Amino acid sequence: MEISDLQDAMRATYGERDAARGRDATFRWLIEEVGELARALRTGDRDNLVHEFGDVLAWLASLANLEGVDLREAVNRYSRGCPKCGELPCGCDPR
Repeated sequence: MEISDLQDAMRATYGERDAARGRDATFRWLIEEVGELARALRTGDRDNLVHEFGDVLAWLASLANLEGVDLREAVNRYSRGCPKCGELPCGCDPR
């Protein structure tokens, strides 16, 4: 699935519900899912990791839809390497 397909699917599936919930509540749901991902990372349960990564991406797509942000455009800044130094792999000072 392409990222634009995900965003379209989230809009078709949850667009009205997301709009009714609003940006702030949708953002809080995203943060809750990030917390669940953090717990899954601590346990290392592969199935749960896949589930939680999916949830984080889904909520991020919903929030982007509410804000009118095309995730394909947003992520494009990383398509040619590090957006800061322009290198691939990144040559920035890790400090």
